[in-house]
Amino acid sequence: MIWVTKAITLCRETENVHFCRDADFPEKHMQGIISHAGYNISPGMVEGFNNKIQTMRRKAYGFNDDEYFFLKIIDISK
Repeated sequence: MIWVTKAITLCRETENVHFCRDADFPEKHMQGIISHAGYNISPGMVEGFNNKIQTMRRKAYGFNDDEYFFLKIIDISK
């Protein structure tokens, strides 16, 4: 991560419009880059799991107990 911040700083120091624009991307997405490096979970996996939760929420309309709903979420994650 240190080399990325050094590269961003170098791009900013050039004051070139194109380099500054290229430096914006890693700055904006640094948290996601670090998360992917640490946990190695692709966005596709997260989207798939979110879709499962949304489907279950539509089927479970009318549950009175939120705790049961969260238990069902944990159950589908296995």
